Amino acid sequence: MLRTLYTSIGAVLIAASPCLAAHADDILGAWFNSEKDARIEIAKCGEKYCGTIVWLKEPNYPEGSKDGIPGSPKTDHHNPDLLLRQTPIIGLRIVRDFSFAGENLWKDGKVYDPKNGKTYKGRMTLVSPAQLDLRGYIGISLIGRTTTWTR
Repeated sequence: MLRTLYTSIGAVLIAASPCLAAHADDILGAWFNSEKDARIEIAKCGEKYCGTIVWLKEPNYPEGSKDGIPGSPKTDHHNPDLLLRQTPIIGLRIVRDFSFAGENLWKDGKVYDPKNGKTYKGRMTLVSPAQLDLRGYIGISLIGRTTTWTR
C-alpha cells in the first residue's frame, strides 16, 4: 500500500516538473522600457536569459545632435570600449546572463545602460504577465535603481 502511494506521488511530481520549469520562460518576448522609447526582446541564450534592443522610437540621431551625425543610426557612443562606440543601438544586447531562481525571479545577470555606458549587476521580477521590474545595482541590490518594463 505504501509502495503504491510513494509510486503515485513520485509519478505526479515527475509529471508536474515540466510545468514548473515552464514558468522560467514567462519573461520571453518583447518588452517596452519605462520611457516607451525602446523595445527589448528577451530570449534564451543557452541556459540563461538575455535581452536585445530591437526597436527605438527615434532610431536615428536628430538634427543638431552632438552625439552623432544627424540622420544616421544611433550608436553606443558612451561605451567605455572605444572600439565598441560605433555599435548600433538596435541589436545591442543590454541584458545578459540571467538565471531563473524561482518565484518569478531571475538573478545573477548583468544590465548595460547605453545612456551612460555602465554595466550593473541585475535582477528581474515578473510582477504580472505584462509587467517586468528590472533592478540594476552596484554591490548589493539595496543600492540601485528599478525600472518597469511592460508588454
